[in-house]
Amino acid sequence: MRRSLFTQNAPRGRFRSMENNRRTVTCGGLNIDDVGKSVTLNGWIHRNRDHGGVHFINLRDRYGITQAVIDEDAPEALRQTAAELRMEFCVAVVGEVRARPDGMVNPDMATGAVEVAIKKLEILNTCPTLPFMVDGEDEANENLRLKHRYLDLRTDGMQRRIKMRHDATWAVRNYLVENGFWEVETPTLIKSTPEGARDYLVPSRVNPGRFYALPQSPQLYKQILMAGGTDRYYQIARCYRDEDARGDRQPEFTQIDLEMSFASRDDVLELVEGMMVRTFKDVLDYTVPVPFPRMSWQDAMDTYGTDKPDLRFAMEFRDFSPFVPGSDFGVFKSVLESGGAVKAMVVEGAAESYSRKKISDLEETAKSRGAKGLAWMKVTSEGLDGGVSKFYADQAEAIRKSMEASDGDLILLMGAEWKTAVEALGAVRSRLGKDLGLAKPGDFKFCWVIDFPLFEKNEEDGGWEPAHHMFSMPQQRFLENMEENPGEVLGDLYDMVLNGNELASGSVRIHDPVIQSRIFDIVGFPKEEAEERFGFLLEAFRYGAPPHAGLAVGFDRMVMVMAQVDTIRDVIAFPKNTQGVSPMDESPSPVDSEQLADLKLALIEDGKED
Repeated sequence: MRRSLFTQNAPRGRFRSMENNRRTVTCGGLNIDDVGKSVTLNGWIHRNRDHGGVHFINLRDRYGITQAVIDEDAPEALRQTAAELRMEFCVAVVGEVRARPDGMVNPDMATGAVEVAIKKLEILNTCPTLPFMVDGEDEANENLRLKHRYLDLRTDGMQRRIKMRHDATWAVRNYLVENGFWEVETPTLIKSTPEGARDYLVPSRVNPGRFYALPQSPQLYKQILMAGGTDRYYQIARCYRDEDARGDRQPEFTQIDLEMSFASRDDVLELVEGMMVRTFKDVLDYTVPVPFPRMSWQDAMDTYGTDKPDLRFAMEFRDFSPFVPGSDFGVFKSVLESGGAVKAMVVEGAAESYSRKKISDLEETAKSRGAKGLAWMKVTSEGLDGGVSKFYADQAEAIRKSMEASDGDLILLMGAEWKTAVEALGAVRSRLGKDLGLAKPGDFKFCWVIDFPLFEKNEEDGGWEPAHHMFSMPQQRFLENMEENPGEVLGDLYDMVLNGNELASGSVRIHDPVIQSRIFDIVGFPKEEAEERFGFLLEAFRYGAPPHAGLAVGFDRMVMVMAQVDTIRDVIAFPKNTQGVSPMDESPSPVDSEQLADLKLALIEDGKED
C-alpha cells in the first residue's frame, strides 16, 4: 500500500502526543498572581539562549511570550532535550511559575514579571533552518514571505493585523445586526453579467459548454433581496475580478455589502458613518468625528485633482486663470483660448528646499498623468522669483494675496485641458504629501464624494457609457430629460473616502423597469442582450420592487488603512502576489487532461488546439 506523503518519512515515536502535554495556560496568560502554580505551556521557540549553566527559552503562541528557564541543577535528560532545540520548534513545557529575580523584570512583556521553571520539556515537532526570521528582525522579500506564508503568519505584524481584521469583522456584524440587518449569503456560482472587469469563469461538467461566473459583487442578488422583502441585508462577501493586481487590489477580495429598502442617500450615509465610528472605536479606540464632510465630484476634482482626496493635509488648488490675460506667458493664454484650465497650488515653506532638480522630478510626475509640463515660481519678500515669475512680476502682490501665499512658499502651476490639468496637479499633490510627510500617522480623515456624473463619453466610439454601473438612479431633477444631454446628468451616487483611498462606493438603485430601460438605451445596451443578461433582475423589478439604496465597503482596503500598511496583501491571510499567483500552493496550476475531458474542454496554445 502506498504510504502518505505526510507519513512516509516521519520517524516513529520521535515526538510525544498531546495527550499528556495539553496546555493549561497560554503564553500570554501568566502574571505575578500565578506564582507557585504548576502549568503546561504549548508554543514555538521564539528565543533560545544557553548561558552555560542556565538555559533560557522564550516560548511564543498567539497570545504572547513567556520566558521559561532550565536551571543549573536540572536533570541531564532535560538538559539534553533543551540542547536539541532550534528556532520555531513546537514544544510543550511543564513547570512552576516563579517571580523573576530583582532587576530581571521585563516591563515590555505582559508576562515580564514571571518565568516558568521547567520540570518537563517535550518536542512536539521540529523545524528546519528558517528561510527568514519570524521574530521580525529579518526583512524578507514579499515573494519569500508568501512562499512560506505559514511562517509569515506567525510574525508579530501579521498576527496583529489578522487579529485587527477579525475585530473589525466582529464590530461590523454587531453594528449591522443591532440596526436591523439580516446576514444573507448570495451565490458564488452565478450567471456572467457585464460589471466592468473580466469575470472568472467556471465550466459546468453536467452542462457541457456552459459556464458559471464567480461574482464581481453581489449587486444583482442584493437588489433581488430587496424585491423579496428582506428590507435590510448585509454580507461580508467574497468577490472576484479578473484584473491586474496592485497594492490595493486582489483577484479575490472581501467587501462589506449592504442594501436598504425605502432608503435615501442620506439614510445610507448616516448608517455607514455610524458603522465606521463603531468599528474604529472598537478596534483602534479611535474616535471618528461625524458627520463626514461632503463634497461634489466636481469640487473634489477642482480642489484636489482626484475623487479620492487625502484630507489629512490642505494644499487646495486655486484658479490662476484671472492672472493669465495680463501676462506675456503664451502657453497659459493658449490653454484658456482652447477652453482649458490653469490651476495653482501653494506648497508652504518649500521654496528653499525645492531646487530646480526636485521640481523637475515633480514635473515628471505631472507628465505621467498627461501634462506637458509644470510651471512654478517662488514667493520672496521682494516679490516672485524663478520659473515663470518674470511673466507675472507686475501682478506679484495680487497673486500673493489671491493665493494666500507667504515668503518662502512655492507656487506650482498647471495649464491644460481641464481634466488633465486637475489630475496631473493632483498627482503632484499626492507625491508632495508623501515626500513632505504631511499626513500624520494614525490620523484618519473621512469624507463623502457625491454628485458623480452618471454617464461618461467613450473615447473610442464617442458614445455614452455608465460612469459606475447601469443600475444607479439618476437624480430626480434629471429624470425627465436625461436623454437630451447625458453628460450633464448626475447620479445618486456616493463614495466614502479615507486618507486618499476610495473605501466604499454605492448609490440609490433603479427599481423601476422603465427607467432601467431608458438607461440601457442611453448607453447603447441592446434590449435583447439586456433581457438575456439581466432578465431575471428586470422581471423582479416588475413585481413591485421597492425603492432601495446601498453600498459596498472594501473591507481589505479598510483594514489596510487602519493597520497603516501599504498593501492589502499584508491584511489578507493568503493573498496572491502582483502576478496573481500564490507562491505557497503554486496556484493557478495546470490541470491534467482527464479533468479537461470531464469538462469537455481543450487547451489552445499558439492558435492550435492542444
